[in-house]
Amino acid sequence: MPMKPRRPCSHPSCPELTSDRYCDKHQKQVTQEYDRRRGSAASRGYGSRWRKASKRFLEEHPLCVACEREGKLTPSKIVDHIKPHKGDMMLFWDESNWQALCKRCHDIKTAREDGRWG
Repeated sequence: MPMKPRRPCSHPSCPELTSDRYCDKHQKQVTQEYDRRRGSAASRGYGSRWRKASKRFLEEHPLCVACEREGKLTPSKIVDHIKPHKGDMMLFWDESNWQALCKRCHDIKTAREDGRWG
């Protein structure tokens, strides 16, 4: 199958050709800047209190709700916020806004909502 043609890096004035948006050098810079702006997991509320609460929630909800809707039985691994909280701690801790998902379903939902990876 033919490969997609390489194109110039999207970083201003970088002549490197890449099959992604940025060359390796600039992709690293873009990722580091994104991580810096985003903050640590703990600063976003995902500290020890969250780990305890999510562990309890997963014990109470052992199956992925998205897979169950498709008739599949898959163990849940992640507590997902149904409506993204975007820093709103009231919404963050509202258990009616939580759902148990497997990693695959969580990754698909997050990528679709955040748009971080295209």
